[in-house]
Amino acid sequence: MTWPEGSFDDSVLKPLWLDNPSRPPARESLDQPAEADLLIVGGGFTGLWTALRALERDPTAKVLLIEADRIADHASGRNGGFCEASITHGAANGRARWPDEYAILHELGIRNLDEIAATVERYDIDCGLARGGVLTVATRDHEIADLGPGTQGFLDATAVRKLVDSPTYLAGHHSPDDSVLVDPARLAWGLADAAERLGARLAEHTRLASLHDRGSHIEAATDRVLIKAKKVVIATNAFPNPLRRLRLPVVPVYDYVLATEPLTDEQLQAIKWDPAIGVNDSGTRFHYYRLTPDRRILWGGYDAVYHFGRSIRAQHYDRRETFDKLARHFAETFPQLAGIRFTHRWSGVIDTSSRFCAFFGTAHRGRTAYATGFTGLGVGASRFAADVMLDLLDGRPTERTRLKMVRRKPLPFPPEPLAWIGIQITQWAMRRQDRTGRRNVWLRVLDRFGMGFDS
Repeated sequence: MTWPEGSFDDSVLKPLWLDNPSRPPARESLDQPAEADLLIVGGGFTGLWTALRALERDPTAKVLLIEADRIADHASGRNGGFCEASITHGAANGRARWPDEYAILHELGIRNLDEIAATVERYDIDCGLARGGVLTVATRDHEIADLGPGTQGFLDATAVRKLVDSPTYLAGHHSPDDSVLVDPARLAWGLADAAERLGARLAEHTRLASLHDRGSHIEAATDRVLIKAKKVVIATNAFPNPLRRLRLPVVPVYDYVLATEPLTDEQLQAIKWDPAIGVNDSGTRFHYYRLTPDRRILWGGYDAVYHFGRSIRAQHYDRRETFDKLARHFAETFPQLAGIRFTHRWSGVIDTSSRFCAFFGTAHRGRTAYATGFTGLGVGASRFAADVMLDLLDGRPTERTRLKMVRRKPLPFPPEPLAWIGIQITQWAMRRQDRTGRRNVWLRVLDRFGMGFDS
């Protein structure tokens, strides 16, 4: 057996971030009827930011958050910890979809990232926040032009390998100011603690069963009790929710991740990597990777797996075919780390929308708000989404709610079997584009109608 074959055979199927002895104990479930000014459904970043921002706006508000499992148990505790300023899934996507307002979208994204960093400092959240930006690398000749040769931040092969040394790098672009790295689980736990200190009530293992407008209030039924709420926020993202209108615009996509054993001093010297800098490559099917505070390499991405029927099941979390592929790609990228083993493997469900970024709306005569469809960039954009939803519930136009990005909805994905067929064709076309550097007719048609598939 030659490396990397079998390199993850002894790994645990558990997110590195959640495999932590300092994880807070489970909070009590809701077992008595309750009333709230604001009920939040979902204990990931979107829900947690909404709870915190609601109480920062109005310290007297009675805020209740319910989570079906544990705080940060799903996407918020399973991602790579890249917290980006972009609320549009990158500049190219933002400019293409909202060219006349991209400047303000970019400014709002940078402001949002600054406010995330300020929140971490204000509430003393120990999440290892490091502001070194993102290094985007080209590993194929046709990818170099997209990195902007001659522009600020562009790095040729020699320069990029001084930042991170891989023989696969042909060029790079370093954006130092528009992204931070965090331990996402610790960030989520810190936000939960901060919200509770301000007066929020958080209940875990409390699953929403139904939601109804009763005229004087919104009635939420859990698996055990009833909740009366003046206003509601739905923050379930890829997971089922009670609003039928959200069942087609989002598809659940599985993203897979490996984490190595801690690197030795010699191994760190061999790759010359500043741990404050995250890396992604330029493929349409891309990898993202970073060093963790305990000197591991977190290596994820590439495969974005959609299961027929928008299926979300526990058995989808472990997919040897994808983990094998990730291990081989890691070995090609860092041959100087030959023999290193992976201690953790895991996956998570991404809420993918056809426009690649979150969309927003209301129900129940404006008393329920939702945000979903973050398409892999929810760590940072979830805070922006929280403010959008609170603005929508207030009912007064703001700079955020006047945005076309907020007012317009994406085209929905079709029902089955068309969704499955379309996604498979799109993934085939994306693989072809990575090889050739050219978008074929299928992808150009999707571009024309503002649709796409990403993770």
